[in-house]
Amino acid sequence: MAKYRIGLGVSGGIAAYKAVEVLRLLQKAGCDVSVAMTRHATEFVQPLTFRALTDKHVIVDDYDPANPDPIAHINFSQNIDLLLIVPATANIIAKFANGVADDFLSSTYLATTAPVMIAPAMNTTMWEQPATQRNVERLKQDGVYFVEPVAGELACKTVGTGKLEDVENIVAQAMRLLTAETQRRGENGIESSQRLGVSAVQNDLANEKVLITVGGTREAIDPVRFISNHSSGKMGFAVAEAAAARGASVTVVAGETKVAPPENVKAVRAVSAKEMHDAVMAELPNATVFVGAAAVADYAPANAADAKIKKDGRDTMTLELEKTPDILADVSKNRHNGLIVVGFAAETNNVVEYARLKMAKKGLDIVVANDITKEGAGFNTDTNIATILTNGSEDELPLMSKRDLADRLLDQIVKLRNDGK
Repeated sequence: MAKYRIGLGVSGGIAAYKAVEVLRLLQKAGCDVSVAMTRHATEFVQPLTFRALTDKHVIVDDYDPANPDPIAHINFSQNIDLLLIVPATANIIAKFANGVADDFLSSTYLATTAPVMIAPAMNTTMWEQPATQRNVERLKQDGVYFVEPVAGELACKTVGTGKLEDVENIVAQAMRLLTAETQRRGENGIESSQRLGVSAVQNDLANEKVLITVGGTREAIDPVRFISNHSSGKMGFAVAEAAAARGASVTVVAGETKVAPPENVKAVRAVSAKEMHDAVMAELPNATVFVGAAAVADYAPANAADAKIKKDGRDTMTLELEKTPDILADVSKNRHNGLIVVGFAAETNNVVEYARLKMAKKGLDIVVANDITKEGAGFNTDTNIATILTNGSEDELPLMSKRDLADRLLDQIVKLRNDGK
């Protein structure tokens, strides 16, 4: 079963082609997507494009003889978990804000009970017009979510705010909204979170203190150069965000990252593997769960130079490397009663086999194994493909957002705790 059902509305702006990329990212995240377009949108992108990608009829007009559903605006609107408008023109925003229902998309907006998220794209002057801003403010007061446009060069060659936000960020915000909305509805008894395929239950980690390592480390060669890796910190921060959303007290020990820590977590910075090791051991006595998501350097220069190494007279340079402290192994060796220890294994071949060996060698309770050679997995992506290993199970997961993978991992942690770990 699809994780979420998305109604993707496309209105008539030059950024309409970006809706195709949004569609594909939503599908990669496990969503079932249905598409509705305004007539002007079809002048930029043909409905056939979306039909080929969704294998569904793309609705433009309720009264089109080719439309298989005579009351499509009702059935479409009542069978989605989110109405996402990409791009949203000033015209469609004005219609939504003022209750105009003169086409399929605006009728769908009035008929839906699902959350609505709008990603505007338009000329800077149109975006900044008081009328547009009044409409946006009215929709926000009505509970509509916005992915605000960004500054940049527009199709009209002017530079200013009005450019569609990056498609990756649009999808990420949509998935976060759906997760939060599912939890809210489940908590209030409106509907079960299982209907949407989300297993996270709010506050099921309320008694846990989660310590997570995030990002990559830098090992100095001299004051200018260093050895590092491609880790962005996205996976570790996704775990931190998910754990905090489920009621845990969260501390992250973060190396070099390309994204900011989520809100409501304590962040400790550590540049090198040794600094990260020392920070972890200092925080460990207070933790009930440890998650080693950082890409920690296995080796560091044995003798880092105090001054910049000059290349004059050198055709080659040899570095002597020494092992860095093994954070995961030391956490496992120094574990206190009740501590759950989780590791990550980023591999390029024999992924599950190597992950099992890592679990046994370091005495881990859970290992998240992922093949970083697969498309959509690994470093610097918003998605991942993984197998979650425990001593008694092997859960092979499809491509999904890192935030969703984080919840699947936390589900396993909750299960271990409930089983008496």
